[in-house]
Amino acid sequence: MGKWHKTGCVLCAQNCGLEIEVENNLMVKVRPDKDNPRSKGYACRKGMNVIYHQYPADRLKEPLKRVGDKLIPVTWDQAIEEIAAKIKSIVEEHGPRSFAYMGASSQGGHMEGAFGVSLLRQMGSQYHYSSAAQEFSGIFWTLGRMFGKQYNVVIPDEQNTTMLVAWGWNGMESHQIPRAPIVLKEFSKDPDKLLVVIDPRKSKTASIANIHLPIRPGSDALLIKSMIAIILENGWENREYISKYTEGWEKIANLFKRVDVKEALKVCELEYEQVIELCHLMTTRKWSMHPDLGIYMGRNSALNSYLMNILGTICGIFCVQGGNVIPGMVMPMGSHADERNPKVWRTVVTNMPPAAVGTFPPSVMPEEILNDHPDRLRAVYVSACNPLRSYPDTTAYEQAFSKLDLLVVNDIVMSETARFAHYVLPCRTFYESWDTAFFPLTFPEVYLQLRRPIVNPPENCLEASQIFTRIADELALIPDIPEEVQKAAEAINLTSNGRMAFGMQLMQWAGSNPSVFSKMPFVLSKTLGKVWDSASKAALWGVLMTAPAAFRKNAVQAGFDNTIDQGDRIFQTLLDNPQGLWVGKVNPEENMAAIRTPSGKIELYIPEMEQSIVDLTAVSEAENLKMPDKFPLILNAGRHMPYNINTMMRNPEWNGDKPACRVAISVEDGQKSGIVDGDEVKIITEAGSETGIVEVTSQVRPGMVLIPHGFGLIYDGKVYGINANRLTKNTNRDFLGTPIHRFVPCRIEKIFASSYI
Repeated sequence: MGKWHKTGCVLCAQNCGLEIEVENNLMVKVRPDKDNPRSKGYACRKGMNVIYHQYPADRLKEPLKRVGDKLIPVTWDQAIEEIAAKIKSIVEEHGPRSFAYMGASSQGGHMEGAFGVSLLRQMGSQYHYSSAAQEFSGIFWTLGRMFGKQYNVVIPDEQNTTMLVAWGWNGMESHQIPRAPIVLKEFSKDPDKLLVVIDPRKSKTASIANIHLPIRPGSDALLIKSMIAIILENGWENREYISKYTEGWEKIANLFKRVDVKEALKVCELEYEQVIELCHLMTTRKWSMHPDLGIYMGRNSALNSYLMNILGTICGIFCVQGGNVIPGMVMPMGSHADERNPKVWRTVVTNMPPAAVGTFPPSVMPEEILNDHPDRLRAVYVSACNPLRSYPDTTAYEQAFSKLDLLVVNDIVMSETARFAHYVLPCRTFYESWDTAFFPLTFPEVYLQLRRPIVNPPENCLEASQIFTRIADELALIPDIPEEVQKAAEAINLTSNGRMAFGMQLMQWAGSNPSVFSKMPFVLSKTLGKVWDSASKAALWGVLMTAPAAFRKNAVQAGFDNTIDQGDRIFQTLLDNPQGLWVGKVNPEENMAAIRTPSGKIELYIPEMEQSIVDLTAVSEAENLKMPDKFPLILNAGRHMPYNINTMMRNPEWNGDKPACRVAISVEDGQKSGIVDGDEVKIITEAGSETGIVEVTSQVRPGMVLIPHGFGLIYDGKVYGINANRLTKNTNRDFLGTPIHRFVPCRIEKIFASSYI
């Protein structure tokens, strides 16, 4: 009989509470944790199969170095020494713009990002590429302009809303709110509430919706512009809200006049009366919206987000209970970067800004490497992500990574990206480490869990945070730490008094040496982290001790008095409650105060977007939405299913005999092309081709093809499933670098009939 440990899922941003049984240092069983205050005993089948994530056959257990076409084992000392020397040499010869960090993209733990970004900054570079910029550049950029900070997300207050609009979001299968399937089912059955879904297909969420608008793929921006026009034409806008809480409305109001709404809705292939009814509901009910990748990675990505925020604003839903609110945060999910500031870098060749919480879009990295510019990228450090399966245009990435002078990969497995690396460094898994995640997904409460190791790691595996510390140390980026600070760390004995005494010694030293603060993650790693064998745990203590004033205020509402040791008391409470806890609570009546624009209001006018709104007409979109003869169908490259989870479950056995990776087409398209369930087909796009087995389903709209993401993995010497990113072109993106994965022109060809398979 083993021992049960409270922990959390690491496979998606919900981090649902789990209990895992450990026997003889092996995870053997998983069950939902009923004591977790956020997930309340819910976990999806992915979390219930997390043991497959923990024990892949291609687990890395020692550092590797490329010699010729092989990766051979080396010692940690040799790997660290050589990597540091190469980074130093490249930056000294070619400048800091030659070095990039690609990371802080994990769903399971965020402390790695603090160390990766610190290393990057200490080397003088700003080139941080992340998954946030892969999917959300448009929404983060517009939030930065309209709400003052790119990290000022506006989430639905689903607890208090009476109408939830799911726009391009299939929450029944992709979650993104706590206990999503339970919440959505309850919502749709409540006679006093409405679940509205705007999605081209009859997704699982659309199938339970009270209202479903089956919009034509790619026409979302035209629909939103039309809805704004309908509301203004009928005088339904919330004039009091606009007057009191917004700035710049008069500069854009005329952009929504003289819109040919009926013709526009014909292009959108929607019924006029149904859209009118929804607009009336939006101006008479308390409602909130939940957009997702159907909007963010669809045509007109940034324009979709901008128009959607204008729609919400004229209906008065932002920063009010039951609408879309700015949640409390322990720490923001990144930084704010305004490209209008000359100190903010752009990419050298593609001139791309860091639009997503200060990070750059992965779609442009191949071009930033494959050029002859003297400042081109030459060294890339990849950590906690797998660009050769997760980011657009695998072929372009393979070519680019083959040209790098240095590619270093931190990972737990021999991933597809690791196979291209010069050095591969073995990490501890999330169940062998201390870590946490800062996703701000609840309101008004603020949740945090300090996940702790429940099994011992292989001898030569380190936290990614520890690896970054060793490299920084070798690069002489960490100042000499006074003996009294080191001794204070060694004397803490895991007690609060000991930690506070250490903190006083640390602050006395740092106060007289201000440059220490920019290196603090590494300093904590070499002091507390050395005692605890965890750089991440030490850094989290530091985060809580120096948390922003807004969080300290919210923590008081959760019962933590605002005294000098508040952060340490929260830290201790996290240690005492492995299931996680509410560490803060926002005052809903003060949500408007979270807006950080110069005016203190929602700033509606974004000059760069004005012409795009003007050009968006029924006539122009009717022409722009025509598919080329060569590629008559629309590929949705990234279907959410219960059987895929990015690239984190590599062993196909976790899905058993379930049809995990199929090419889904409509019944009508199957009949038209003579393709039936089980046929083998080739999907062809501008970027390349892949083969797969067909699933004919009524859930798919005619003219569309759906393929899940997270497959095409090399496991145990075999390729499993379709690599959707072999079919995506990295240049098929919007002006902020978001790849248009939900609108990829394609065609399909039958290879073998099902009777031969």
